[in-house]
Amino acid sequence: MATTTPAGSPSQKIQLSTAEGFVCGALAACIAVTVSNPAEVAKTRLQLQGELAKGGAVKVYNNAIDVFRKTARNEGIRGLQRGLPPAYAYQILLNGSRLGFYEPFRHSLNKLIGCSAEDQIPFTSVVAGASSGAVGACFGNPLFLIKARMQAYSPALPVGAQHYYKSSFDALSTIYRAEGLHGLVRGMDAAILRTSMGSSVQLPSYNFTKNQLVKHGILPADSTWTFLASSSFSGMCVCLVMQPADTALTRMYNQPTTQLPNGRTVGVLYKNPIDCLWKTFKAEGIRGWYKGSTAHFLRIAPHTIITLTANDIIINIYRKTKYRHPSNDA
Repeated sequence: MATTTPAGSPSQKIQLSTAEGFVCGALAACIAVTVSNPAEVAKTRLQLQGELAKGGAVKVYNNAIDVFRKTARNEGIRGLQRGLPPAYAYQILLNGSRLGFYEPFRHSLNKLIGCSAEDQIPFTSVVAGASSGAVGACFGNPLFLIKARMQAYSPALPVGAQHYYKSSFDALSTIYRAEGLHGLVRGMDAAILRTSMGSSVQLPSYNFTKNQLVKHGILPADSTWTFLASSSFSGMCVCLVMQPADTALTRMYNQPTTQLPNGRTVGVLYKNPIDCLWKTFKAEGIRGWYKGSTAHFLRIAPHTIITLTANDIIINIYRKTKYRHPSNDA
């Protein structure tokens, strides 16, 4: 719960409620995804290119820059920003949860083991990051599903299975009519794995870097450069840890489906994320797990930098505004 700040205390001491953290995190993530979505389109298409092909697969795209160039030439800005509407909704749910629930989870875990809620403990930080990410992944799964399929679709240079939807609402209704609720939660296990792995290092690495910069007097706590440096390092950590699970998620979401005699719709290629990673490894080697890694970094680096930097800036602005108007405090 939010607490009233005593007179003379710095506004940074005001503790945000979970709801306030959720809103600030969601707003920061929406700003970031506007910039990072074209790289997400490139990453998705590269991850699907040559799927389960044992060498000799025809390359539609050579690299991330080639995806940008060909997509812009054949599909225009609309092609580069495919899947942006569901990406906004997904970011609100994912990062609102990830950034909003992280501190409450971490504080609760610290208290559970008898430590101060404010202590930065690596174990509880990683568990809180993974847990808050898993919550966001569950909430946002249907939106990530349709986002991935919309980003993979190309009328000019298709790769992987192609799913055409007129809009986000059309996608959700089409999937529900064809597969029921099961279709909308397809790939949730892969989404939880991917997001938990990324979230387990995103905020802990960000907070650790920021604390070290401030502790050693390299940069001040409220400097934008501190936020940028910390989030840049965090982005590299996230990309390194999350890439294999991200590839598995993209392929599981986009795989063609078939209906069993009992009426259940299942994926044709993969049973679960582990099965996907194993089949990818057998057919394409370890490099198959890291397809689109350059595009992934081009997405995750600015996305993480903008999200975490904007989140800190938005929170500081909100706290200062709240401090100037103590009557608004709960």
